[in-house]
Amino acid sequence: MRYLPLTEADRREMLAVIGAPSVDALFKDVPAAAVLPGPIAGLPNHMGELEVDRLLSRLAAKNMPAGSVPSFLGAGAYRHHVPASVDQLMTRGEFLTSYTPYQPEVTQGTLQYLFEFQTQVALITGMEVANASMYDGATSTAEAVLMANRVTKRTKAILSGGLHPHYREVTDTHCAVMGMDIAMQAPDPHGTEDLTGLIDEQTACVVVQTPSVFGHPRDFSELAAACHAKGALLIVAVTEVVSLGLLTPPGAMGADIVVAEGQSIGNSLNFGGPYVGLFATREKYVRQMPGRLCGQTVDADGKRGFVLTLSTREQHIRREKATSNICTNSGLCALAFTIHMSLLGEQGFRKLARINHANAVKLAGKLGDVKGVEVLNDGFFNEFTVKLSAPAARVVDKLAREKILAGVPVSRFYPKDPAMEPLLLVAVTETNTEADMDALARALGEVH
Repeated sequence: MRYLPLTEADRREMLAVIGAPSVDALFKDVPAAAVLPGPIAGLPNHMGELEVDRLLSRLAAKNMPAGSVPSFLGAGAYRHHVPASVDQLMTRGEFLTSYTPYQPEVTQGTLQYLFEFQTQVALITGMEVANASMYDGATSTAEAVLMANRVTKRTKAILSGGLHPHYREVTDTHCAVMGMDIAMQAPDPHGTEDLTGLIDEQTACVVVQTPSVFGHPRDFSELAAACHAKGALLIVAVTEVVSLGLLTPPGAMGADIVVAEGQSIGNSLNFGGPYVGLFATREKYVRQMPGRLCGQTVDADGKRGFVLTLSTREQHIRREKATSNICTNSGLCALAFTIHMSLLGEQGFRKLARINHANAVKLAGKLGDVKGVEVLNDGFFNEFTVKLSAPAARVVDKLAREKILAGVPVSRFYPKDPAMEPLLLVAVTETNTEADMDALARALGEVH
């Protein structure tokens, strides 16, 4: 039997107090399609530890890990080399409390690395201040739109067609229920959209991405000026943080808020999480920034120390003053980011970015020579879009059976748009060898 500490009488009393007729009534907002009709077929009620280990091992063996075959997967989650020293340094005693600092003065190790993390994020994004991390890039984007609403007192948000579809959907989910008018633009596979004509006096913010989900790097300086002329904020999202080692940082383009997914530094793919969201802004907006902010100070004896300078969540201040409810955030992932970035240093970070770009250029050249494959991008960092002469999803499935992870079909994000069916997102990092690239080019040539 399951261990349930409450008796039936206890539950009836609790339900009576809150006015709910049953426990099931507490889940009435969950769509019926998401509710299982009963126990999962074939799943035993209980097993011994050894049996569970064997069963899960058999299930895991059915997966194809990205590191076991040539992999060109990207679209917001990238395979990079994480030095073994990152995990080793994370186990040091000073960092064992990498969690919400409920007693900040006690957790000096946690506060110090968060302070360093903030410094690193501010430097690579070209912004003045950064917080102590968010959950991931998508929720960071949603929080940025809500912050723009607080700053401008406006409710319209324009979302670029080059913004990752997951970021668009998460932003819509978070912000629509808050009364925001989310204006999503059509997908922009060629990187040519112009959003300036859409900005008006009701616009709180414009949200763009560089490189875009289709791989196009963009200079948003003119768009930033257009936003500011109308009193709106420019939010720039970055899904591949390594690109900031080579491309112009969004802060230099005039961005007001920069959000990013930091997974590429210090964090492996992990089947989709946990990841770490980056959030940076201008100092004048710091009190509207979600999350927490760590600062440096000195104690009574003049010794260097670290403090929780701003914590704008509900548990710390009055609910009506809270800017977010970011609680645990991604402390351990932020620690991994900070250690890896510290090991790289500025020169190493730039070198890593150059290697990524050089590998992508090399692969684009190889694929451009394959009959039936067209590279759509004039420019890119380490990811680009190719157009195939057959549905990309079908090609990807065929190559997966041949132990090659060819990329991400764009139709996965836009299943109802026929124009997206032949498009394939291909990502290249420092982990891809020339043999990997040759294998992909040869396989694509054979399926055509």
